[in-house]
Amino acid sequence: MSDGPQTDYSRPSALPTAKLLQRQSQPTIDQNSNEYLDAIEEEWNKRVDVEIETLVDGMADIVGLAAIGDKDKFRIAQEAFQAQCRAESMIRAANSLMSTIHSMKLLLLLSDESQIAKRRDAELRGVQAEKADAQKRVAALLDELLLSSKGDRARDESMDTS
Repeated sequence: MSDGPQTDYSRPSALPTAKLLQRQSQPTIDQNSNEYLDAIEEEWNKRVDVEIETLVDGMADIVGLAAIGDKDKFRIAQEAFQAQCRAESMIRAANSLMSTIHSMKLLLLLSDESQIAKRRDAELRGVQAEKADAQKRVAALLDELLLSSKGDRARDESMDTS
């Protein structure tokens, strides 16, 4: 009895061969940017395809269950249960699809660097054009001011000599 109290407490230990969530694709280090983006796009497309397929199959099953005919109460209850189960899986698929769409929108808004760069470059060209126009106007006004100033001096000198 010197072993100490006995309990049913489990003693956690590290798993020596833990291989959770391993991917079969190439490591991202070996991929260039375009290959990586293509792989990500393919994953998103697969997710969307699976959810849409679930919705289509569910709708087809519900329509198939909705056949009108002579049915006993057991058959009606069975079809109602099947329709309810199918509707729940369709709701989960629709929610997952909406979540995927929301994530894709955020990626588009936050990661669209080329569009941001295009807008920035367009704004830069516009500001540079405004700057050039303002410089031309200032130069024209300055020339006009200097010419009128020279004309006033010449007139004053001609009046002084008369």
